[in-house]
Parts: sequence; C-alpha cells; structure tokens
Amino acid sequence: MANFDFKLNLAGLNELMKSAEMQSVLEDAGQRVASAPGGSYGSRVHTASFVAICNVYPDDAKAARDNAKNNTLLKALGSVRI
Repeated sequence: MANFDFKLNLAGLNELMKSAEMQSVLEDAGQRVASAPGGSYGSRVHTASFVAICNVYPDDAKAARDNAKNNTLLKALGSVRI
C-alpha cells in the first residue's frame, strides 16, 4: 500500500464551498426538489460563514401540513437525481 502525505487546503476549500458555481449548483438542486412534489414549495440559497446553504421550505400552511403529515420534502429529496 502506498504511503503518502495529504494536506487539506482549508482556505481553498472554504472559497470553493462559497463560490458562485457552488451556489448555482445548489440553486438548481433546490429548485428541482421544490418542484418535485407539485405543491407550493420554495427554495433559497445563502452563504454562511464558510459554506453555501440551500433551504427548501413549504410556502403556505397547506404545504406545511402536507409536509408534516407525509414527509413530502424528504420524499422529494430522495426522488430527485442531483
């Protein structure tokens, strides 16, 4: 087995995780998950201290009840190929 030294470039990784390209990928994935159930769900992308984050959420009370009762967003996340 080969023996090698691996050093993680944290500054580069942090830059990559907040980059516009990463935000674009997350936005696309979030929109696909939000549109999969067919109800009124939304998504948004924002950056935290070192990473871009995508949230998918119910837009109204009916969608919130449906998600709470049936785990709609969890099922949509599993059904969408990202």
